[in-house]
Amino acid sequence: MFASLPLTALRAFESASRLLSFKAAAHELSVSPTAVSHQIRTLETWLGVPLFERLPRQVRLTEGGERLFHSLHGALLEVAQSVDTLRPQRSTGNLTLSTTPAFAALWLVPRLGRFYAAHPGISLRLDTNCDVVDLQQDASIDLAIRYSLDDYLNLYGLCLFDECFAVYGSPEQVALASERAPTLISVRWHNSKLYALGWQAWCEKAGEDWLQPASPIREYDEEHYALQAAIAGQGLVLASNILVSESVASGLLVPYRPQISVDGAGYSALCVPGRERHPPVRAFFQWLQEEARLSGHAL
Repeated sequence: MFASLPLTALRAFESASRLLSFKAAAHELSVSPTAVSHQIRTLETWLGVPLFERLPRQVRLTEGGERLFHSLHGALLEVAQSVDTLRPQRSTGNLTLSTTPAFAALWLVPRLGRFYAAHPGISLRLDTNCDVVDLQQDASIDLAIRYSLDDYLNLYGLCLFDECFAVYGSPEQVALASERAPTLISVRWHNSKLYALGWQAWCEKAGEDWLQPASPIREYDEEHYALQAAIAGQGLVLASNILVSESVASGLLVPYRPQISVDGAGYSALCVPGRERHPPVRAFFQWLQEEARLSGHAL
């Protein structure tokens, strides 16, 4: 059934498509760029359709190339994972997780000790970046935890929890807020549509006139900086109930008018379809579900 498939050429194509570079594919496969180019030309001739547009200094997949890559990448990934399950000590392995610096610092890292205790053979590497990683293209990332209003139709996903935003501060600042307008602490998000109107929406819902006349506003680039400013008594922060949970549990921050909140988005754990069956990925998914349940915010 598979005797006529040009497997070497298909492997070269998958690598070049994922990396969008014949040179990088050659390095990954330990062959010359000429060999990769020859294999892809052979595959294009065998198929009768072009798979790449050859541009100055780069290559780009054609529509047919995109279709072949998505099916081939998933198939090879499943084969690799099936082979891994046959190896001894399959409960051990490496795991690379992509997420934002704020989620890593404020929610994930404080809980990771329980994961390491339950799975001492799994080595976890965190790739913290606010840029969205293309999991279909970057095979070095096993899974990602993302915060978004969007759906991910081409990925396997596990919804962890939805969030809401409320106002928090140090005990001293919260006590003073009922007497005078406080300094407001805000976050200058990379994805501004998720936060830009947050203080305005909260003040309207709470009936507070803190924005008219304007209270002093201090902005930070990341949520963990904003929370540290609030813990230090610099003002009140509008913060995610997910990311602030550890600071509230330790008493460093307390809510101001906790019955008032505005909706946020949701957190999802994502991977390329098929990779969720890889033992380290499966173990981490299961652990995330349990931690979300224990936090009281699980969906």
